[in-house]
Amino acid sequence: MTSRPFHHGNLRAVLLDQAERTLREHGIDALSLRELARKAGVSHGAPRSHFVDRQSLLDALAERGFNRLADEMEAVIASDAANYRQRLRAAAASYVHFAVTDAALLDLMFTAKNGNPPESLRAASERLFAAVGELIDRGIAAGELTPQDPRRLQLLFAAVMQGIASLVTSGRISAQDGDLLIDDAISLLVHE
Repeated sequence: MTSRPFHHGNLRAVLLDQAERTLREHGIDALSLRELARKAGVSHGAPRSHFVDRQSLLDALAERGFNRLADEMEAVIASDAANYRQRLRAAAASYVHFAVTDAALLDLMFTAKNGNPPESLRAASERLFAAVGELIDRGIAAGELTPQDPRRLQLLFAAVMQGIASLVTSGRISAQDGDLLIDDAISLLVHE
């Protein structure tokens, strides 16, 4: 019987990468710490040094997803887009692309798995909503969006983009139709 090494360079990142692939290809039910350890070539107990249980793995995946999407939103906000409409459209397209490409991850991110998520997960989620909030605040300040409750506009933006993504991932509409719906949504939100 051969023994497997307990340490593995950056085991946490390796496990999260493999967990994302598994989630994308086989769904959440296929995720297990034991199987991830096997695929990483480490002992079945090795993942426990990074994830005390399956829920902590799911929380780490959700945190990673929120941070990745926040990075994309922050990049759009900082972009050289010529005008607000282009920035908002780019943010919407980025959001929908993420949601279509990583539908299972997005579902995990927005599905409450426990009533008291870890602080790092809460912070990652707040970071995403702060980025979207900043984009909305800029639109209101510039007179591009109707002055109203920014939080409601932020939620409306997220709901519409998730709805479009859901229609695409379910096969109800094509990706091209989803792109047209993004344009329609931006036209409804932004003043001419």
